[in-house]
Amino acid sequence: MIDHDAFRAVLGRFASGIVVITTRDASGTPHGMTVSAFSSLSLHPPLVLVCIGNDATMAPVIANATTFAVNVLSDSQEALSRRFAGKVDDRFSGVGYAVGELGDAVLDDTLASLQCRIVARHPAGDHMIVVGHVEQGAARDGKPLLYYRGGYAQLER
Repeated sequence: MIDHDAFRAVLGRFASGIVVITTRDASGTPHGMTVSAFSSLSLHPPLVLVCIGNDATMAPVIANATTFAVNVLSDSQEALSRRFAGKVDDRFSGVGYAVGELGDAVLDDTLASLQCRIVARHPAGDHMIVVGHVEQGAARDGKPLLYYRGGYAQLER
């Protein structure tokens, strides 16, 4: 059986994009967090999934939410990624965003965004897999911000 350190080292060799997931609580207050465990799931219907740690401050919010937005970060948005990954009282203070058609924060100047309606939640180890049906999407040209071997990385081209 693979030990924790070896498992982490192996998975660290898989480069992933970085997204900020946003949703809102019952009072309409926006919440967000940086996530690298995000993936497309299906083209027909258009589904994506995101994995949220059970101990994340956003876990109880997403557990009760009906929608979420995915904000794909560009290579110039490392500071934004760090902000939504850190322990900040109001992660949205001073951050530009618009409220999307489903009511969640769509951050300014991201590489892409998706607005999703939650269709399933699945417990999996120390995370919850949240499946979203994509109802809106937008993309712009640019390079992605990546996570590789425990740190930020950028595409060279």
